[in-house]
Amino acid sequence: MLAQDVLQAIATDLNGSASIRAQLAAMRTRHPGITFSCCDASDMSGEEPYLSHSDFNIYLINSNGHCWHMTGDPEEATGVVIAEKAVKK
Repeated sequence: MLAQDVLQAIATDLNGSASIRAQLAAMRTRHPGITFSCCDASDMSGEEPYLSHSDFNIYLINSNGHCWHMTGDPEEATGVVIAEKAVKK
């Protein structure tokens, strides 16, 4: 389960970050037990983001069981996928 305040903290950490991918290590340290992954927004086409920002989308995943699957329910979520909309320079 991912609490709303944790999800908001993740979004706040990413907002204005020079490099979303560089933030991953820091987020893993700040939020142990949460799975983090990063990809390009085009890799998530057809999926509905849980949170949307001008530079990134946050998707929820459930990694219980053999494979990850997408979820829109924070109660089921065990991690997040951060999809970058554009590479920052």
